[in-house]
Amino acid sequence: MTDLSWPEGKTLALSIVVNIEEGSEMTIADGDKKPEPVDELGVALSIPIRNYGNESNYRYGITTGGPRLFRLLGHYGVPATVTAAALALERAPELTAQILGQGHEICSHGWRWTHTFSMKEERERETISRAVDSFRATTGAAPAGWLSRYLHTENTRRLLAEAGFLYHMDDYSADVPFWEPVTLADGTLRPLVCVPYAIDSNDMKMWTHGVSPEAWLAYAKSSFDWLRAEAAAEGPRMMSLGLHLRIVGRPGRIWALEAFLDHVTGHEDVWITTRRAIAERFASQVPFEAAA
Repeated sequence: MTDLSWPEGKTLALSIVVNIEEGSEMTIADGDKKPEPVDELGVALSIPIRNYGNESNYRYGITTGGPRLFRLLGHYGVPATVTAAALALERAPELTAQILGQGHEICSHGWRWTHTFSMKEERERETISRAVDSFRATTGAAPAGWLSRYLHTENTRRLLAEAGFLYHMDDYSADVPFWEPVTLADGTLRPLVCVPYAIDSNDMKMWTHGVSPEAWLAYAKSSFDWLRAEAAAEGPRMMSLGLHLRIVGRPGRIWALEAFLDHVTGHEDVWITTRRAIAERFASQVPFEAAA
């Protein structure tokens, strides 16, 4: 991909991704058949009762962890892509105002933080449309990008293209963006930019795998250092770092994010930016016809 370059001679693009799911997760209170299974308490329930403890842990992300995290990003002047479930932003107007006030990108993480991979086509289409309508009402604009919860269906790419999305990030296969051809129902080719994500450096490891903040920080810094050196020697690369309000927003973990930001800011060869900016830069430099 020799045509691709980052602005001002920079060689590594760094994308900070802040996932906002809190307030949109599964709960009996919203009519779900069981409570949210992703739970730091380690007591994922499969019976139809409310898990008040886990609900409060998610609520912490909105009331305390989120404001703390965005204050830190603001201090460093770091732009982020906020992959948000639309309902989460509807239910958190103060946090949404803070995010918009700092100029972060809003990317769709669905209508709610629920599984869409088992949905039939029409229901998935309605879910995408509902999310877009919600973001327009809450943020004043439709999102350019999409991130599914875990998995996507065989229809997702086409439905996103039909809805006018620029990019998606349901992919972990590369360290640079690439074109993904999508054929619409009428046979028209409408490619999407894939801006690959990464789960290996995600702070969720501190919830689901018992990784310490020290180990997470070391891994994140090592990923950055390797990609930065590789980019300087071989050409443009990008790195993704996934965060969650209720996880890295805790006082015993936020210091690790601060240390990472100390490590990655201030380098002339590093472009810290949003995924939309990365997708737009890629699309302007690498024509789909040339990449196909």
